[in-house]
Order: sequence, then C-alpha cells, then structure tokens
Amino acid sequence: MKHVLLTALIKALCRKPAPFCVLDTHAGVGLYDLSGPQAQSTGEWRDGIGRLLGLPPGEDPALDDWLDIVRHVMREHEGELFYPGSPALVSRLLRPGDMLTCCELHPQDQLSLKRLFRNTFAVSVHGRDGYEAITALLPPRHAKRGLVLMDPPFEQKDEFQRLAKAIITARRRFATGIIAAWYPIKHRAPVRAFHNTLKDAGERNLLALELTLRPPLDPSRLNGSGMIVANPPFGFADVARHALDVLCRHLGDEETAATVEWVVPE
Repeated sequence: MKHVLLTALIKALCRKPAPFCVLDTHAGVGLYDLSGPQAQSTGEWRDGIGRLLGLPPGEDPALDDWLDIVRHVMREHEGELFYPGSPALVSRLLRPGDMLTCCELHPQDQLSLKRLFRNTFAVSVHGRDGYEAITALLPPRHAKRGLVLMDPPFEQKDEFQRLAKAIITARRRFATGIIAAWYPIKHRAPVRAFHNTLKDAGERNLLALELTLRPPLDPSRLNGSGMIVANPPFGFADVARHALDVLCRHLGDEETAATVEWVVPE
C-alpha cells in the first residue's frame, strides 16, 4: 500500500516541469532480498507482493506504475527476488534536476544505501536521525516543490506523538511540500488520537488513507496500514481510492477494507 501510494505521489510531482526534492526520513536499506533467511522464515511477502507480481496491466494505473518498477528491479537481478523499498522506487522516478535525500541512522543499513546509490548523483545518504533531519534539511535548498516521506519503525511507545510533531514541524518549514507519513493500524484508539492531535494543532488539508486486512480489534496484531498525506496533489484522493480498492480485491478477503477520508479538509 505504502509504495503504491508513494509512486502515485511522485508521478503527480512529475506532471509539472519544475524540479522537486524528496526527503525520506527513515529510508532503510533501499533494496530487500526476499530470498534471504529473514524473508523466507516469515514468508510474509508471499501474501503481499507475491500475490501481485502476476497481475496483468490495466487494472489500475497507479498499481501498473509501481509494478513496472518492481519487475524492472527483478529483471536487473536476473529474476531473483529483490524488492525495491522507498528509496529505490523514488530514485527510478527522478528526472534530471530532481533530488532524493535519504536518512538512515542504523550503520549497516546506511552502508547498504550508500552502496546502492554510490553512482547516483541525484541521491544523497545521511547518517542521521530522521526526525532531526526535518529541522536540519527543510526547507530544501534545491527546489521549492517536493515530498517528505516519514516511515518510522514504531518501536517507541510515543511514536504516534513523535510523528504528529514531525508532521507539524515539516509543514511549518516546507509549506509548499507534500508530507506523507505511514502508520500501523493495530486498534483504533491510537490512530484516532494521532489524527486528533493534528486537528487540534490547526493542521488542514489532511487526507487519511487506510487498508485493513481485518477489523482492528486486536492490539497485539498488525491489522492494517495507514498513510496520512498533507497537501495531497489535485486528484490524488480519487487515484488512491481506486488503487486501494484493487489492492483489497487481491490481498484480502471479505473482511478487508479500504478508506480514503479527509481528516481535515482544505
């Protein structure tokens, strides 16, 4: 879900000729080996990308754009199961003049990113805390347009509060930018509190997009995913709604649901 929506946001930025910048605050390793021990032990990818790789083109333009990149990456690795994370996806959509800044605090993951982009001038890798980078690197110096992607690991108990604060800060420092933040859905109370924090802070033009595989009633399970987008591009809500409906059909069952709702309208 996150990567389909991310691809759609970047494609929307590409509709205008002016260059843009992307800041990925929690970039990860950029490329994931689905044939590796960890991926094979859980097998989670089989119920995600594994169900979608064989889809014929034409069901949804946003899905097609994302799958084209995924398949291209796999062809480059001679059919091996390497899946592109957000930095790899974004880097393949950049045009001359566009820039991507990746932040990753974990030393080994940072090294993997630097290896991946060692010959890519348009991509820079920073070994710094993603939340700290929002203050240090915004507004971007290279362009007046762009996107900030926040995808924190949610390992801290106060992660929703930290994420809300980061969104507010990013919007203050980069008012013309699109801000997109991923969050887990285990049960509804933390998500409602997160949305209310943003509303109470006076934030506007906030779109929430969610996909749940089952009703979010068990707080011990990851029951779905959400993304909140501030300053979404024109028409993005309709693009996202159609893409999520297609994902629902292929990833879930009768309990699977998708919603696209304005937390606060413009």
